[in-house]
Amino acid sequence: MTLASPARPGTAWTPLTGPAHDIALEVLLDGPLPRSELARRLDLSAGSLTRLSRPLLDSGLLVETAGAYDPVSGRPTRPLDVEEGTHCFVGVKLTADTAYAVLTTLRANVLAELETALPDTSPAGCTAAVGDLVRALTARAGAPVRAVGVGLGGRVSPDGEVLSARYLGWEGVPFGRLLEGELGLPVVVDNDVLSLTRAEQWFGTARRCGHFALLVVGTGVGYGLVVHEQVLDRPDAGVGLLGHFPLDPAGPLCPDGHTGCAEAMLTRGAVEARASAALRRLAGFEEVLDLAAAGDALARRVVDDSARALGVLVAAIGNLTMPEKVLVSGENARLAEVGAAALREGIRAHRSPHASELDVDVQHTGFPEWARGAAVTAIRTFVLGHRR
Repeated sequence: MTLASPARPGTAWTPLTGPAHDIALEVLLDGPLPRSELARRLDLSAGSLTRLSRPLLDSGLLVETAGAYDPVSGRPTRPLDVEEGTHCFVGVKLTADTAYAVLTTLRANVLAELETALPDTSPAGCTAAVGDLVRALTARAGAPVRAVGVGLGGRVSPDGEVLSARYLGWEGVPFGRLLEGELGLPVVVDNDVLSLTRAEQWFGTARRCGHFALLVVGTGVGYGLVVHEQVLDRPDAGVGLLGHFPLDPAGPLCPDGHTGCAEAMLTRGAVEARASAALRRLAGFEEVLDLAAAGDALARRVVDDSARALGVLVAAIGNLTMPEKVLVSGENARLAEVGAAALREGIRAHRSPHASELDVDVQHTGFPEWARGAAVTAIRTFVLGHRR
């Protein structure tokens, strides 16, 4: 879905193409930047940079800052930057029963958060609930809200149609169009794991990393991959392909009957079920981790079995895609910390001793971070003029 429509003046940075677009993007991601550094990065002469940046300054997309010195010449300079606070965005994460929303700046810094229970999961009910959240956040914004991003678990087409979202019971729902009609704002709908991957790429720990993988463990198992600085966005991205990747031939069964797959070993429900059986009482996920950290032998066994299986999956990702970095994220990310030794054991057992050590970065991700990911998808669409 393209937000850069002539019928919506001022909603996007387009038409920016070629070097002018590259200048704007470099400044957004790394500004403020001296002109000499921008010219070096983009292989432009000083004159070309001045000529190309002038329209961006005149339009207000870029601004000059003061009080800096050029690192090359040592002379006073006015680095280029963006007016971060002049553009706001709303990101929304939809779960089976709740909508979480954040208001952000152009650089995805969160200004406000809200959440609301979904009265029902019908498209009309979700449209109304999300519309109320967005309007409430828009009222708090100190600048115009330029676009809204929505992230959900499922398959989403480029034009914002939700092809399938099992936990919402949706198939073929034009949610982007419905929400645009509700709000009168540009809306981009995306798979939530892909949105989180985009957020890590532009504004997260994988910023400026051209080749990394994001592994999400929570109520399900998700996977995002960036190669040559491009997020791999394929039709199957929302299917949950890694969910049934085999990890332990002696492990428990998942609901689909697979033995020791990622769903059976890593999800919140799977860990809780195994721990509850071992402890002979109901035990929540965080309680299991707390017990394991405190030395409870049964909880430790459950946590280590899952963490070791997580290491097997991380090793497989490293072996198959050879990324510079693997991010472990999601509501279950703490599993990688409490079971750190078992995680490393699982990785070592399935990596060649001659392979380089995998850079594994654990990121705690709550629902506001998921919503921020959706906002980043909206920001990217605003800046690039297209979602992909």
